[in-house]
Amino acid sequence: LDYTKKRFLCYFGPKSHSQIEIGHKTLESGKMVICAAVLVLMTLLILYGSNSVNDADYANFHVSTHQALKTTDLKKWAGREGYVPFYGNKTMNLHCHKCALVTSSSHVLGKKAGHDIDHTECVIRMNDAPTLGYEEDVGNRTTLRVVAHASVFRVIRRPNEFLHRADSNPMIIFWGPPNKFGKDSKGTLYRLIQRVSMTYRNLSCFSIAPSKMRKFDSLFLRETGRDRQKSHSWLSTGWFTMVIAIEICDNIEVYGMVSPSHCGKKPGSKKMPYHYYKPRGPDECVTYVQNESGKRGNHHRFITEKQVFARWAKHYNISFTHPTW
Repeated sequence: LDYTKKRFLCYFGPKSHSQIEIGHKTLESGKMVICAAVLVLMTLLILYGSNSVNDADYANFHVSTHQALKTTDLKKWAGREGYVPFYGNKTMNLHCHKCALVTSSSHVLGKKAGHDIDHTECVIRMNDAPTLGYEEDVGNRTTLRVVAHASVFRVIRRPNEFLHRADSNPMIIFWGPPNKFGKDSKGTLYRLIQRVSMTYRNLSCFSIAPSKMRKFDSLFLRETGRDRQKSHSWLSTGWFTMVIAIEICDNIEVYGMVSPSHCGKKPGSKKMPYHYYKPRGPDECVTYVQNESGKRGNHHRFITEKQVFARWAKHYNISFTHPTW
């Protein structure tokens, strides 16, 4: 500011006493304008520098949302290819007019939505979320279950709950790295699920082909502007399940999923377990926030994904209940 003042006086310096008297008020006014302008400029520079360093992940997302306004047409995104049977020549040709997508969130508890869920044409669940003992709130029927590679053993060791079902031709879609489920890998998980498919003939088990797994990554980049691998994140089972549901369902009712702003606008609200079947498990909002802001190791970007789901809801007849968005 002192340097600016000197430059100002050098340039506008008075040539005579009369000029000082005549231009005194104008001079003082000009000083104030320039000082104010310099202060504003310095403030903006400081704020810009601060924002560019702190919370970079959130900054990158907010910038990238402008790039993601052209939502991908998921009905034409991949079709039905990309689902590989573990045994036989079965095809993933499921199509439903109305689907209930039941999340694993504890928000489903106490809502007594089980009757409505069971009377929906198709019911979609995730990982090892159980129905036994929770029928009143989550129903009992399962048409499709989407399972991550990390949850395979938890599903397999409870065959009466997840495999030997009375539902008509239930399906399980497993997702994970190609070295876990790739048909050519012959890894432990591949052989295990193949034996399950041979044992439970009414159960159709599919893996997501490596080519389609790459398309899921590309979809995340297109919709968020963020590269999954560079941002050290894993796509969640919820991301795979929502995309698959959009592919096969004309209308989707999502049970238990909170809005992307839920954890930010309700500080001090009642803590909710992350999974409805693990009452002593981690708090849902703590899990979401820690994963969203995590920079080391691999994390799910739950909040980012939900922001995408909010946009998709406008295009694909998706509604949210318990809680309602």
